[in-house]
Amino acid sequence: MIDFRCKRNKGEMPTDYSKRRCVLLVFMALCAFVLVGRAAYLQVVSQGFLAKQGDMRHINVLVTPAYRGVIIDRNGEPLAVSAPVDTVTVNPRLLKQIDIRDLAKKELAVRKQLRVKKLNEQQKQEVAALCRNEKMAAIAEMEKILGLPAGKVSHWVNQQKPKGFAYVARQVPPDKAAQVRKLNLAGVNIQREFKRFYPSSEISAHLVGFTNQQDKGQAGLEAFYEHSLRGIPGKKTVLKDGSGAVIADLKNLQEPVNGKTLQLSIDQRLQYLAYRELQQAVTEHQAKSGVLVMLDAKNGEILAVANQPSFNPNNRTELVERLYRNRALTEVYEPGSTVKPFVVAAGLEGGYVRPGDMFYTRGSFPVGGHTVRDVHNYGALDLTHVIKKSSNIAVAQMSLRMPPKYLWGVYKNLGFAAFANVGFPHEAKGSMLDYRRWRDFDRAVMAFGYGFNASALQLARAYTALADDGILHSVSLLKRDVDPDARRVFSAKTARSVRAMMETVISKDGTAYQAKVDGYSVAGKTGTVKKSAGRGGYANKKYFSVFAGMAPAKNPRLVMVVIIDEPSAGQYYGGLVSAPVFSKVMAGALRAMNIAPDQGESMPILLTQKVP
Repeated sequence: MIDFRCKRNKGEMPTDYSKRRCVLLVFMALCAFVLVGRAAYLQVVSQGFLAKQGDMRHINVLVTPAYRGVIIDRNGEPLAVSAPVDTVTVNPRLLKQIDIRDLAKKELAVRKQLRVKKLNEQQKQEVAALCRNEKMAAIAEMEKILGLPAGKVSHWVNQQKPKGFAYVARQVPPDKAAQVRKLNLAGVNIQREFKRFYPSSEISAHLVGFTNQQDKGQAGLEAFYEHSLRGIPGKKTVLKDGSGAVIADLKNLQEPVNGKTLQLSIDQRLQYLAYRELQQAVTEHQAKSGVLVMLDAKNGEILAVANQPSFNPNNRTELVERLYRNRALTEVYEPGSTVKPFVVAAGLEGGYVRPGDMFYTRGSFPVGGHTVRDVHNYGALDLTHVIKKSSNIAVAQMSLRMPPKYLWGVYKNLGFAAFANVGFPHEAKGSMLDYRRWRDFDRAVMAFGYGFNASALQLARAYTALADDGILHSVSLLKRDVDPDARRVFSAKTARSVRAMMETVISKDGTAYQAKVDGYSVAGKTGTVKKSAGRGGYANKKYFSVFAGMAPAKNPRLVMVVIIDEPSAGQYYGGLVSAPVFSKVMAGALRAMNIAPDQGESMPILLTQKVP
């Protein structure tokens, strides 16, 4: 029988594996030592670091938005409030991925349905495709809920390299955000924000202004008082899941500090009256625009400031710069004949004009190579009739009696060519030629309101000096009881004398009979100002129709200026275009404020209806 066992050659030594065994054992021991050391290092030495790294991936610090301060009128009526809304964001990378948990649930359901323990590769692919289709359907439903164009979010998801973050919709109502939340889409996050809402809409739009989508003031008082309105955001730590969705609030690090409430001097009832009548006048006279300013004659508070055309700050598609510019505070006009009462007051105050003086007009008056003209030949006029008939020639003659520095100083003391510091963005300063450069003709035309310019607010402020017995008031958009910066510019006697002259303007043979207010005495002055065409010339048949006045004239409580830009329906005189607006708004304002009539037996009627 053949023996197949290997036979050692004679003299050959047996193989020794002991050294190899030792090397292997040492190697295995070293590996075990390294593993144990590494485990000890991770569990003991690096425990804090690793815990921190884990927290960084799941615990985040979120900013808690602060509630923006409310803007209210003098009676507490809201003009700007913030309502809670939500912002929807997505992570397209996460949104593109199929959730492993969802896939596992779907595979389990299919296995039960097919009664098999395991799915083959084709079946797994079909289940994955089904999950993907369901997710895309949910994305399409989200787009529909939020009113987005179909496929907007799907396009981000289907890109070859999706981005990691995108805003889907901002300022979403809470009910719609709740519907999106129910879709339970991984990669979709919803954060709480605030949306600014303006209950008075167009009525106070130019004054209050508006905010952007980040709730930051962009125009008007919203922009000027941004620092105090915006508040201070808070901070909190939250726990997020793998998809980035917040699943729990852990700790408040800093409570948000809400913005301060801003109470204005505006009376929303009077603001509505001003808005309504100004809108009607601009439409009726086919004018380009119109402004109105109403002041408290006793402390300089701004009670109403209206502009036409207006805009709706709640509708961002209407936010065009030319519409939301507050022309009453930021644009300037040559004031025209509305400054004639100041010239008369300056003459009386300085002794350059006496109460019994007569002025001979004759229809034209040559000055420095030019001619000053009146609409009619009024002949001889006393001071009262100079104001009543609005004679350019008479006030030009008065101004030539005064030293240039004196008249310039009176205008400066009244606040012309100086900021009123009312607290509004881009407030107009106006301009006036230095008196050292005045020629005789400059002195003449400045007496009837040409050669310098001012805003409607500046003109209204100047009229407080006549309304409050010679005391000029600073102006304020914030509610206050007294004016800390009031100062005297005329004597009480001069102011009362000029005010009595201005009452005759409202008489039947005056230039502004349509400014009358039943039951109340009114003092005022018209202005029909040619519009500048540049380079010292004036446009043909283009005017500003102006009226400035106060009531009750015996003891004025309210001062108002109305300016209509380019009325083109036929009438353009200030007494026919702007004076009726003054009459309607002043009548409603006096009665709304329960100011007693000083003429006749008319009784005040309270304005009790709710402002729209």
